[in-house]
Amino acid sequence: MAIRETVEREVKLRADEAFRLPELGGEPIEPRLFVSTYHDTADHRLARRGITLRHRLENGKGLWQLKVPRAGSRLELEQAGAPGEPPAELLTLLKGHLRGVPLVPIARLRTRREGIRADGAEIVHDTVAVLDHQRVTRRFEEVEVELLDGDEKTLRRLEKALRRAGAADGESRPKVFQALDLDFQPDPGESSDDGTTGGILRARLREQAERVLAHDPGTRLGTDPEELHQQRVATRRLRAFLRAGRDLLDPAWAEPLRDELRWLGGELGPVRDLDVLIEHLSAETAALGPDEAEGRKLVRTLERARRTARRRLLAALDSPRYFALLDVLERPFATVADEPTLAEIHAAEHRRLRKAVRALTVDARDEELHAVRIKAKRARYAAELRDDGDYVRAAKRLQDVLGEHQDAVVAVAELRSLAARMPDTALAAGRLVEREQLRAHRGREEWRASWKRLAKTA
Repeated sequence: MAIRETVEREVKLRADEAFRLPELGGEPIEPRLFVSTYHDTADHRLARRGITLRHRLENGKGLWQLKVPRAGSRLELEQAGAPGEPPAELLTLLKGHLRGVPLVPIARLRTRREGIRADGAEIVHDTVAVLDHQRVTRRFEEVEVELLDGDEKTLRRLEKALRRAGAADGESRPKVFQALDLDFQPDPGESSDDGTTGGILRARLREQAERVLAHDPGTRLGTDPEELHQQRVATRRLRAFLRAGRDLLDPAWAEPLRDELRWLGGELGPVRDLDVLIEHLSAETAALGPDEAEGRKLVRTLERARRTARRRLLAALDSPRYFALLDVLERPFATVADEPTLAEIHAAEHRRLRKAVRALTVDARDEELHAVRIKAKRARYAAELRDDGDYVRAAKRLQDVLGEHQDAVVAVAELRSLAARMPDTALAAGRLVEREQLRAHRGREEWRASWKRLAKTA
């Protein structure tokens, strides 16, 4: 059954019983009445991470809704279905969060909604009753502005109008937390930076561990390549932080964790690399004129390879090994020392980078340039630990220039391999190879200037 996918851009405000929607123009929407049953684990592991799974019943029709955080907004997935067991397609996206823990109904809410559509937005006033069977145990009211096709300026303007009419800052807790009067606070020892070297490292590790899990549903869904990219970035940062802070950590657990993160990165990498290559070559192929059709054959072959790589990735994400890794990432991170300092850790990574750069000759091999890029990334992540923004920005510029070079080198190798297997695409492949060789040459010409800026910053 098809899943409907939308990205929510909204503002929620609190209202009291006397609140009335102000005159905003537009058209009134039909008043609605629906009952939503929220599902979660007994310890609310979905709600803790801002995920909502509910079944909504309205006018005799059932609809499952799954909402997951995405880049400052929320991705909403909808699928028709009867109450009881959520659809398999939605449950699949939650495997990383649930890991075999059963879902149970945790709250039942009845919502009366009135509102209008104006300026590309839907403005609604919800009166919510928390139900225990048929008995109302609590009530609260919310005002919500959701963009349909308007822009952020519209959202802010409507928000101001609602505030003038008496709406106030909304609850920071999810609606189901309000219904159950729950207020989860993160463990201060895990999530906050206490100013010590070990405390800062623990906080950074926890942040990246949460990001690995936060991007799991989007990676499984596969409709936005950025989700997989961000999960891979979080995996790499975790490994880099564990490496940089190894003198502060117990190697008995830190080193095996780095090994498992290396495995996960190796599973995510092929799909992400093909995403980058396909996007780049699709744009280049469009400029081939009479050879574009041949170029499209090359891109379609890469797309088939990506589908195969994605199947392997999804198998890895469903494996006991991956679930065991997530279990480890949810446990407290422990430090055993407060020396060396973060400044010393960063200085050591920069020295390694500087030594590698100085060893390069004018005609350095591609592999040597790639090794420098890896060291630049490690130095950048060490700078992130101590919040050295100037260094981070300069290191990212060097990393990007060398990344363009490496992407071009990989593209050349892939195109040559494809041309050997598909002789009828040789002309298009040859023209694309020439473009990629020019891109690699530009990287060789530009990287030293980026390095000088970084060295000056350091």
